[in-house]
Amino acid sequence: MQAGKIRAHIVWFDSMGAKCSSVLVETPDIRVLIDPGAAAMQPSFPLSWAMKARYCVEAFRAIAQAGRKADAIVVSHYHYDHHTPISRRVIDAMELYKGKVIWAKDPNRYINGSQWNRARSFYDELCLAFGNTRLSDVETGPLQTEYPDPMDSIPIARDKDYGDYQRRKAELIAKGRAWFERLSSRLWGAKPWVPELAFDALRVEFVDGRTIRVGGTTIRFSPPLFHGIEFDRVGWVFATSVEYGRSKFLHSSDLQGPMIEDYADYIIGEDPDILVLDGPPTYMFGYMLNRINLNRCIENLCAIVRRVKARTIIYDHHLPRDRLFRERVKRVYEVGEEEGKRVLTAAEYLGDEPVVIKCSRPSRSP
Repeated sequence: MQAGKIRAHIVWFDSMGAKCSSVLVETPDIRVLIDPGAAAMQPSFPLSWAMKARYCVEAFRAIAQAGRKADAIVVSHYHYDHHTPISRRVIDAMELYKGKVIWAKDPNRYINGSQWNRARSFYDELCLAFGNTRLSDVETGPLQTEYPDPMDSIPIARDKDYGDYQRRKAELIAKGRAWFERLSSRLWGAKPWVPELAFDALRVEFVDGRTIRVGGTTIRFSPPLFHGIEFDRVGWVFATSVEYGRSKFLHSSDLQGPMIEDYADYIIGEDPDILVLDGPPTYMFGYMLNRINLNRCIENLCAIVRRVKARTIIYDHHLPRDRLFRERVKRVYEVGEEEGKRVLTAAEYLGDEPVVIKCSRPSRSP
């Protein structure tokens, strides 16, 4: 994919057979590898475990190859399909990170308990591998103890009238605020923090909400965004945009739709020429995803498709884990046709079918 002097190379995505959302973005100044991690598909995915493992290995090989070309690595959050710990040993992660700057999600705030622990394991490995020290030897005290209500940063979603669902929504928000207060007081504001790291062969910077300029390239990272619905217990992520001249690329990370209306407005405001979006986890429909929130995703995506200037939109990650994903978000594809825009999975952009479609056909393997 190309816009002006920005080139975006698909590394691997869910539609190709393993959980992943990785892109290599290139400008005349820098090559940035976004979210170099992969994981095998969920148990319900219609493939044998051996095939799932094979696709996962192929994803890691593609990540390793892209990593050899990159100057910087972005880690939008600490799920294993977005970053690769050194201890995984599927690829030489030492080689992946050596000589790079890592622009990463802040592991000390706006992070849930699971990712808090994963981040500390990751940075302990980096400290040992590149600094011959332990993370515990360089940790600091908490640098922030009070946090504003995150709902104030999403006024459209906060003030939206959900009709018959309004009472239930209010209950969920109240529970979410209580969870947020526990995290901020008992974890972020009480436990040791990971500092930014600087070793001879590696640098780590926490970039939530920051703008970085390299030559004529501007790289912007959003503030922390919910990983799905309001107060989603899965945590927070950031989105990444890369701008050069009058052209712009945007990678949404895991907004899951996006479900939140303010995040759709953010993407529309960025108005990228190249847009890589993740979709809702429709394979969890009826379990972790209800009709109200699925409809929010569809409405938000239709607005994005109509209003951004990108003519081709990669719509992947989460979504093509479900063989019925097209039917679930049918209106999005209809709006794409109405607007003369291509809404495609990564596999389709590369001239193939999503693996979930191929392997769902009777008597046929991908």
